[in-house]
Amino acid sequence: MTIHSKDRPGDRFRGRISSLAPVFLTLILLAFAHDAALASEPPSSDLTFGGSQFVELMTKGDFAAAVAQFDPTMKAALPEEKLRGVWQTVQEQAGPFKALLQTRVARQRGYGVVFVTCQFERATVDVKVVFDAGRQVAGLFFVPSHAVAGMFQPPPYARAGAYREKDVTVGRGEWSLPGTLTLPAGVATLVPAVVLVHGSGPGDRDETVFANKPFRDLAWGLATKGVAVLRYEKRTKEHAAKIAAGGIGNLTVKEETIDDAVCAAALLRGTDGIDPKRVFVLGHSLGGMLAPRIALADPNLAGLIILEGATNRPLEDLMVEQTRYLISLGANQPEDAGARLSRMIEEAGKVKKLTATDASASTLLLGAPSKYWIDLREHDSLAAARTLKQPLLVIQGGRDYQVTQADFDDWKKALGPRPGVTFKLYPALNHLLIAGQGRSTPSEYGIPGHVDEGVIADIAGWILGTPGLP
Repeated sequence: MTIHSKDRPGDRFRGRISSLAPVFLTLILLAFAHDAALASEPPSSDLTFGGSQFVELMTKGDFAAAVAQFDPTMKAALPEEKLRGVWQTVQEQAGPFKALLQTRVARQRGYGVVFVTCQFERATVDVKVVFDAGRQVAGLFFVPSHAVAGMFQPPPYARAGAYREKDVTVGRGEWSLPGTLTLPAGVATLVPAVVLVHGSGPGDRDETVFANKPFRDLAWGLATKGVAVLRYEKRTKEHAAKIAAGGIGNLTVKEETIDDAVCAAALLRGTDGIDPKRVFVLGHSLGGMLAPRIALADPNLAGLIILEGATNRPLEDLMVEQTRYLISLGANQPEDAGARLSRMIEEAGKVKKLTATDASASTLLLGAPSKYWIDLREHDSLAAARTLKQPLLVIQGGRDYQVTQADFDDWKKALGPRPGVTFKLYPALNHLLIAGQGRSTPSEYGIPGHVDEGVIADIAGWILGTPGLP
């Protein structure tokens, strides 16, 4: 959980709950950071003590004392009850807190940063505490521990030597993003290419979730089969501090996701070796929901792949539904799970009452500003998809509790009569398109796995069999 958000929904602007788990509906912010001037840096020994002490306050439930260590911007963005909710969310996804394992200090952009490694029941998490010159907390992030992140192994279907990678930059100017282009090796003809669009939260280019990297799986697997793949850091991860400093009140999914996906597709069309008439977009989770809007913004796309994409069910309702599901699992639920659900229902009710006159409000509801919610309400993904001429591939995991088969059925109902649409349901797959058994739980995201090989084969076959633009 990077507080990328990814991430969510899961996460994002003054902070981000990036990738502890891709809770699709944990919207926008669970991690917070902003720019603050530093005069001089605190010594490492002070930072080590301060970071450990701050985390210990959260483990003891003394959130008032923890918030007292925030700088003014953090106090406004993450008051006591919201910090309590963040800590509860971490434990819902990683399990109950067990112990502090170690601390390490780093210097980043002039800040003093302490990584406090915490052992939870189902995962090891680094709590990243950012200090300013006055030893006030100016940023807070929850990220997969380095020990866990290093466990990733290539999927068996990624054939060594079948692809090569190079660094690229998506977009220009202040919002440019670092990315990776994965190209089939030894191919003499122009190849099709696909842009990978993140789910909710400030995700990295691999859409990392613990030791799982679904976007890297997709890139290496598809390139092995002859399809070029472009993936990149999400704007709300790469430019989190800048977005926070500028105020997140004006942010919508256009700035968060759509604009950068359009830039990525344009980059592919101008790249040597890529067939400019066969550039596709693949959106996962929130990215899948937004894929039709991306196609409306870029009519030159050759087609869309929607992975686990939500439809027109209000996201605030899905967040409540997801919370109910997690509580229904029973095990390892916080003592106040019922109260948390009540607060979620209350916040969702406030979202439903938003009107156009609230668009300029800076108050965050369920982690997102009013304008963000109003924008989502005003755009109908299914209606947009019905107007498109491009072919579509819609993929759903049958064990996904974040975007469920109800959404898949909505896509089928809305698009079934439309020619050029293919639907694929994989009963054993979860939200990351990784196979499992029984009811899906957040804990399985901590188990290393890979995107199902059948999904890779079906996507590659569909892309390679889809004619380009005339």
